[in-house]
Amino acid sequence: MTKNTVASIHAGTMAKPPYAHLGSFGALVDLAKAHKPLFPIASPGEKTQRAAWEVFGFTAQGERPGDVRVERSWRADGVDGEEVSWSVGFGPRTCAWILKPAQARGPLPGVVALHDHGHYKLSGKEKIADGPDGPLPTLELFRQTYYGGRGYANQLAREGFVVLAHDAFLWGSRKFSLDEMTDMDRGIAKAVEAGLGPEVSSAAENFYNGAAYSHEHVIAKYCTLLGANITAVVAYEDRVALNYLRERPDVIADQVACIGLSGGGLRAAVLRATSDNLRGCAIVGMMSAYDELINACVSPHTWMLFPAGWSARGDWPDLAACRAPAPLLVQYALDDALFTAAGMRAANERIASHYQASGAADAYRGEFYPGPHRFDVPMQDDAFEWLKTQLRA
Repeated sequence: MTKNTVASIHAGTMAKPPYAHLGSFGALVDLAKAHKPLFPIASPGEKTQRAAWEVFGFTAQGERPGDVRVERSWRADGVDGEEVSWSVGFGPRTCAWILKPAQARGPLPGVVALHDHGHYKLSGKEKIADGPDGPLPTLELFRQTYYGGRGYANQLAREGFVVLAHDAFLWGSRKFSLDEMTDMDRGIAKAVEAGLGPEVSSAAENFYNGAAYSHEHVIAKYCTLLGANITAVVAYEDRVALNYLRERPDVIADQVACIGLSGGGLRAAVLRATSDNLRGCAIVGMMSAYDELINACVSPHTWMLFPAGWSARGDWPDLAACRAPAPLLVQYALDDALFTAAGMRAANERIASHYQASGAADAYRGEFYPGPHRFDVPMQDDAFEWLKTQLRA
């Protein structure tokens, strides 16, 4: 870093535009970039996979579910369902649903369907799947907004897959209760909930999600103190779920993929980066070059998108591409308010370049859709057809 660079930074005269949430401290970004490289190109392969493990490699109990129980089963709308639960070694038991075509015979390809973040932690799998009691009425508007009104995991099962939808750390059966949160979390819940969106129809759910939004900051501190991060803990639980699915007798173990929207897409990228047991990965509405997020797109996102250490090792699209030439689908929404169009296009170009260099350009598909942040029925149908191609369903 030259003296002129330092002077320019201190004077706040760098050419970059002001950073929306840093205000008069915007020069911190340029100072940090001058201090050491950020978002370096991390090419697919073992080196980047090792780097991903260094950041996201929280693990326990052999990454196998403990004390697996079958709780109940049902049949509805062409789907056979099974509710199972297990222990990941700490906290409440994980509740999961297995969905497959009614009266299916023989093993089928499997898909891990990963629920979103959505600033909605009271429920997890229920956002994307219908269980034995049908869809939750309080989630109707949420589903209409983000999923075209469909429990897509059930439709995916009807398409010929064994689908696993499970609750992740902080959501649903794995959520913190209100009385486990801090007084401050509960005290500011009403103020926070007003900014989380209108998609929830229950005042009680709004209050919980407002408190949980604040509580995520507390858990992020604990995870950092314990040498991990929220993303790594969630990824560990997702690998436990993946291993459970692959070991079921009704699943073809080497024909398993994962899919998710938003926070679920984030989880899909990290699951793929930290496991070599996925045949394919579909990321929806959660892909951008980091540099394009800095100006105005940091605040809306979860801590999970910004795990300490990764930005010095690579960019977010590098993480998604690190298993190339393994098949990857990324769906982008061009009017997504959580990202910039430039950031999404830069990510697409970077991933495509990685796949081109790996000699498997056709193994990556980037699809752009007009409209806002969502995984609606047309996008789902396109993704399902891609999964069928990859898993030979």
